[in-house]
Amino acid sequence: MAKRGSYAKGVAKREEILTRALEVIAREGFRGASVREIADAVGLSQAGLLHYFGSKEQLFVEILRKRDEVDAGRFDPNEVDLTSMREGFLRVIRHNSEVPGVVELFSRLAVEASDTAHPAHEYYLERSALIRQLFTETVRKEQSAGRITDRVDAEVVGRLFQAASDGMQLQWLLDPDVDMAATVDALFQLLAPAPAQAEAASS
Repeated sequence: MAKRGSYAKGVAKREEILTRALEVIAREGFRGASVREIADAVGLSQAGLLHYFGSKEQLFVEILRKRDEVDAGRFDPNEVDLTSMREGFLRVIRHNSEVPGVVELFSRLAVEASDTAHPAHEYYLERSALIRQLFTETVRKEQSAGRITDRVDAEVVGRLFQAASDGMQLQWLLDPDVDMAATVDALFQLLAPAPAQAEAASS
C-alpha cells in the first residue's frame, strides 16, 4: 500500500509540475522559463524537479504532451465532421496566439528533435502521425460524400494542414501581426468542391 501511495503522489506531483510549467512558460516566455523558475513555482530544488523527469529536455517534452492534453479539450480528436474539426482546430490555433512562450518551445524543440537521439524525436513523430491520421480520415470521408474536393489525395491534405499550422507558428514568432488562424482557415476554404463536383454531389 505504501508503494502504491508513493506512486500516486509521484504522479500527482508530476501533473502539478507540468500544469505550473505551462503557466510559467505562458507568463514568462520560453527564455524566461528556466528550470529554476519552474522548480521555484512548485517548491522544489532544480535537482528535485528533474528527479521526476530525468533531464531538462525530457521535462520540456512532457510539458508539450501536457499542452496537447489541454488542447484536446478544445479539439475533440474523435470528431469526424469536417466543420466541427475546422472549428476545433482553429480554436487551438487562436489559443496558441495567447501563449507565445509555449509556441516558441514547440518550434525550437521541433528543430532539435530532427536528431533521432533527441528525447523529443519520438514525441514529434507520434504527434505528426496522429494529426495526419485525423485529417486524412476526415477528409477522405468528406471526399467520398462529395462534400469537398477530391482533386488532392486525403493523406496529402493532412500533410499540408500539418505543414501550414506548424509553419504559421514560425511566421507568427517572427511577425506577431500574422493571423495564424485566418491563414489556416483559408486552407480549409480551398477544400470546397469545384462547381461541377458540387453540382453532381447535390443532384
